[in-house]
Amino acid sequence: VQLQASGGGLVQPGSSLRLSCATPGFILDFYVVTWFRLAPGKEREGVSCSSSDGSTYYAETVKGRFTITRDNPNNVVYLQMNSLKPEDTAVYYCAASRWNRALDGTTWYRPDKYPYWGQGTLVTVSS
Repeated sequence: VQLQASGGGLVQPGSSLRLSCATPGFILDFYVVTWFRLAPGKEREGVSCSSSDGSTYYAETVKGRFTITRDNPNNVVYLQMNSLKPEDTAVYYCAASRWNRALDGTTWYRPDKYPYWGQGTLVTVSS
């Protein structure tokens, strides 16, 4: 199972970016995909999750600014990031797991729930 994250870059505060997580080789319909981020000196943080049952979850720090969507036919999950702040600066990773009952609103942000990880894409928000 491969995941390919892309779309990072250097932007100014208040700007937008859209990250993509391509999932070639597996049927996205059956998988939960979550974006995590890792900033220097901080723990890995679950940012947003798109479940195969249609549920979506967001960290409080990004609610109202980030939107996760999925394109199942093309096996891509997107993370639209608006109103970016310097504290959003991090390496962003996408991770996947086959849907299971243990992945829900109380566990989606736990990295140990995901066996498949992509490489990171760096997002830098700076003036």
